[in-house]
Amino acid sequence: MLTVIDQTLRARLCASPAGDRVIAATLIYQCDDPLAARMSFPASATLDGLDVTWTFARDLLAAGLRMPSGEGDVHVWPCGERRTMVELSSPEGIALLQLDTEDVQDFLTRSYTAVPPGDEHRHIDLEADLAALLADE
Repeated sequence: MLTVIDQTLRARLCASPAGDRVIAATLIYQCDDPLAARMSFPASATLDGLDVTWTFARDLLAAGLRMPSGEGDVHVWPCGERRTMVELSSPEGIALLQLDTEDVQDFLTRSYTAVPPGDEHRHIDLEADLAALLADE
């Protein structure tokens, strides 16, 4: 079984200080963290010149294809039939990204093939996670 699914895509960074620009982004899904999706950006696409990865619920990404979704630092919503918007908020500022909806759907389909919705609990090792938490104390 696949353990990691990744998909590189083009994201339009909207309203950046230098104007709109296209950047590389990678959507990542790991079967051993089945409730999460990650969006990673290379150092060349960030203000501080460091690689950055955002982690949020896979369900949030899926819901955002149909309707405005999200609370807190990550919001996702449809923008017409072909685009999906992702807003990432941090103390340093807000990034507004426009993604091709088809790319997001393809990523989600691949993640659902690896871990179907509702089966996430079968891929979580609670004993190992608890042991790791206790070892950190």
